[in-house]
Amino acid sequence: MTERSPDQAPFAIYWRLSSLYFWFFALLGAMLPYWSLYLENRGFGYLQIATLMATIQLTKIISPNLWGWLGDRTGQRVRLVRLGSVMGALCFIGVFFEPGFYGLMFVMLAFTFFWNAVLPLYEVITLQGLGKHRERYGKVRLWGSVGFIASVALVGLVLEYVSLRWLPAILMPLFAGIVMAAFWVPSQSGSIKPSRSPGQLKAVLFQSSVMAFFAMNILLQVSHGAYYTFFSIHLTSIGYDKLEVGLLWSLGVLAEIGLFLLMHRVFQRFSVRMIALMALVLTLLRWCLIAEYSQIVAVLIVAQLLHAASYGALHAVSVNYIHSYFGHQHHGQGQALYSGLTFGAGGAVGAWLSGFLVEWQGTAFAFWGSAAAIFIALIVAAIWLRSPPEPRPS
Repeated sequence: MTERSPDQAPFAIYWRLSSLYFWFFALLGAMLPYWSLYLENRGFGYLQIATLMATIQLTKIISPNLWGWLGDRTGQRVRLVRLGSVMGALCFIGVFFEPGFYGLMFVMLAFTFFWNAVLPLYEVITLQGLGKHRERYGKVRLWGSVGFIASVALVGLVLEYVSLRWLPAILMPLFAGIVMAAFWVPSQSGSIKPSRSPGQLKAVLFQSSVMAFFAMNILLQVSHGAYYTFFSIHLTSIGYDKLEVGLLWSLGVLAEIGLFLLMHRVFQRFSVRMIALMALVLTLLRWCLIAEYSQIVAVLIVAQLLHAASYGALHAVSVNYIHSYFGHQHHGQGQALYSGLTFGAGGAVGAWLSGFLVEWQGTAFAFWGSAAAIFIALIVAAIWLRSPPEPRPS
């Protein structure tokens, strides 16, 4: 058997690595815009819907940290990804029994505990698999966005002809795709990381700019709670059909992709702090437009294009901050804290609070709540956030 050169090896596993991203984000695209509509169709109230949607974010507080720790200690990340994929799919089968509120909450906690473990582990596998060709990560990761966009649009079209009750059945082939892709990943043992000094990590965390960074991102995800939980319900309540809802979700992801392709030029022209402040202002504008002018299609399109700022730019900024402040030695712990505190705790609190606002004054008012959260984040960033230092050495 002829030995492959290092330059050929990454291309040989390109599709293997891309496949799981495609199916994982295809499932996210099929679930995120339509799961709240499914819950509404099942007869759950707005606060119950918000609580159930919050469970998807809640397990991000624990799951990535626990599974990431296991991956670091054992080096068996591929096996853990396969376990998480299989168990996530098996736990989701509980939805088909149409349990009540607490039963469905248990099912969602169970399957997201495994599902939310897959991606953080797989990011490490991908970077190790690419080796010295890490610049190709963007091309591999791009297939996740392709899967999301295709799934959102296709599921939206299908739901125009079939009942929302069929949504769990529509999702099962996507779970199967994740499982197959997980077993297609090249099986290899990763490195086992030694323990790190907790004192050095605390010294990083208690810097005022680092605390401001986390506070800004927690409030950012709180502001997204209404979007991820009630955006689809908001649009259908004012007359948009499910295909239009899906296309609007896809537009936001397309804008995000476009920004990622140009982000290196943005970093060359502006400081990281300035990009964060501009993105927060645009995010504030986005929530105000959705709250007040969603019935005007042109304005709603502009609001969805601003997803490039509210997610794309601020995520790129956050990656830069984590890399700079935590360096190589604490990068994994910094990433876990970022995921758990912001997407996990912030996202769960945002979803839950949006349920109260919708119950009180309706879906539009919930987006005014989002605007209030991002306004506070803007104040925090303007006063305490500083541009990050040069990346810490390993």
